[in-house]
Amino acid sequence: MTEKRKRIEGLWLGIIGTIAFSLTLPITRAAVPELGAGFLGLCRGLAAAIPALLLLLVLREPLPERKYWPSLFLVAAGAGIGFPLFSAIALRSLPSAHSAVVVGLLPAATALFAVLRGHERPRLGFWIACAGGVIAVLLFAAAEGSGRPQLPDLLLLIAVLGGGIAYAEGGRLARDMGGWRVISWALVFGAPFLVVPAIIVIAHTPLAAVSPKAWLAFAYLALIPQFVAFFPWYRALMLAGVARTSQIQLAQPVLTLGWSALLLHEHVSFLTLLASLLVIAAAAATQFTRVAPNTSELA
Repeated sequence: MTEKRKRIEGLWLGIIGTIAFSLTLPITRAAVPELGAGFLGLCRGLAAAIPALLLLLVLREPLPERKYWPSLFLVAAGAGIGFPLFSAIALRSLPSAHSAVVVGLLPAATALFAVLRGHERPRLGFWIACAGGVIAVLLFAAAEGSGRPQLPDLLLLIAVLGGGIAYAEGGRLARDMGGWRVISWALVFGAPFLVVPAIIVIAHTPLAAVSPKAWLAFAYLALIPQFVAFFPWYRALMLAGVARTSQIQLAQPVLTLGWSALLLHEHVSFLTLLASLLVIAAAAATQFTRVAPNTSELA
């Protein structure tokens, strides 16, 4: 496959992954009143580990080499625990549209961790763009939080950091292991750490009163953004590179705002839209000011 065809395929796969991920916040917001943040944040990764393990067993995949284990645990911590748990807790009190602005920093966080893990030396503009995105988010959070950011906003920032390290590390691993193996093994590696807290949460959640709509939302969250969507996403990172694929993800906040209005009937204010555009601009700047050691692979 030529480099051009690789990039084109990677971009299309990145679009598919971005659309799937863009629904995560609105669907979490819809399900959290009934299932609770703890259940959604912990049981989602545990439930996704079941089809991941079955897939690995059916295909008789060997255990990854030990040199990949630390990276797989990083992906598990970020994508399997960090982002689902902290975003679910934040969405107990924040609208999905508001959260979309904060999570709009995810492409910048992905680029940041790719830079740090790749030992790159980006230009000063890269760091200015990263700082500008964070400042835009904090100002927006302060404007909507009586003059200062609220705890849920900080929890979302932690979720973004978790997602960023999972995307960057997973994209790096995908070159050696293949994207579907990365997310499958990451979910399996992370599952043992979720069992005990998940059991505790389940014991305190009135599951008998949960509506079919909430269970459908949970099924989507566990199967699609937690598992299946990573297949095209990690392959896109491998084919088109982390920086180029992250540019596609710049559209995710706008898509999430649209889903929030369509599915949850949330009002998207002018301030929310303006802040979203500023965050997108800052995230885009991180891609264009980044200097990668192998521009054909990462840029």
